[in-house]
Amino acid sequence: MREGNNATQPCPCGYYGDKNNRCNCTSVQIQNYTAKLSGPLLDRMDMHIEIGALPYADMRSINNGDSSETIRSRVNKARDIQKKRFQGLSRCITNSGMSSRMVEEYCKVDRNSMELLEKGVERLGLSARAYHRILKIARTIADLDGSRSLEKHHLAEAIQYRRIG
Repeated sequence: MREGNNATQPCPCGYYGDKNNRCNCTSVQIQNYTAKLSGPLLDRMDMHIEIGALPYADMRSINNGDSSETIRSRVNKARDIQKKRFQGLSRCITNSGMSSRMVEEYCKVDRNSMELLEKGVERLGLSARAYHRILKIARTIADLDGSRSLEKHHLAEAIQYRRIG
């Protein structure tokens, strides 16, 4: 089963932690609101990314980074890499579909990277499911970079996507 896009606000009013808007929720309201997001539910989400409001000047900026066409091309190349990797495997065509056994086969990391992953898992209190999701995301980041191997910086980025708050 593949999860869809799951989004949530940081609090009932949506402004907790926002630099530009004042949150009017009480600490009890925020605690009750965040308590609704159970660990097992969060564990099933691949990535946890906090995105703040974009300042108006940035919205109007002409230099907004890579074009949609550039990003599309990079994503298509990564998907082609994955199709080739899993060619002949009827149940898997992308990294997100890898089983635990496949993760161990296709997401090998060196000793330094494994130490980083171990620290991240322990510090964030992550489950085995989250551990495998981090490796799948890191493999995808490496594919987007066109890298055959999973590097420490790919893992660091993937671990960052598991943090909330």
